[in-house]
Amino acid sequence: MSLISFHRILIAAAILFCAGYGGYELLAFTRDGGNGSLMISGLFFVFAVALSYYLWRLKRFLGVEE
Repeated sequence: MSLISFHRILIAAAILFCAGYGGYELLAFTRDGGNGSLMISGLFFVFAVALSYYLWRLKRFLGVEE
């Protein structure tokens, strides 16, 4: 397994974690109504989107030719 493949797996795991935790905090917001949960949820969804963009453009970020 190459280093780039391993990096892709780690980034995919981070995306799943961020999306899952964002969903968990969103459920906590609907259950309790705390604004902190809503802010954390939004933040982790933004992290998931940013990591998805990074994974999509990984070769460009690393400077690896196709």
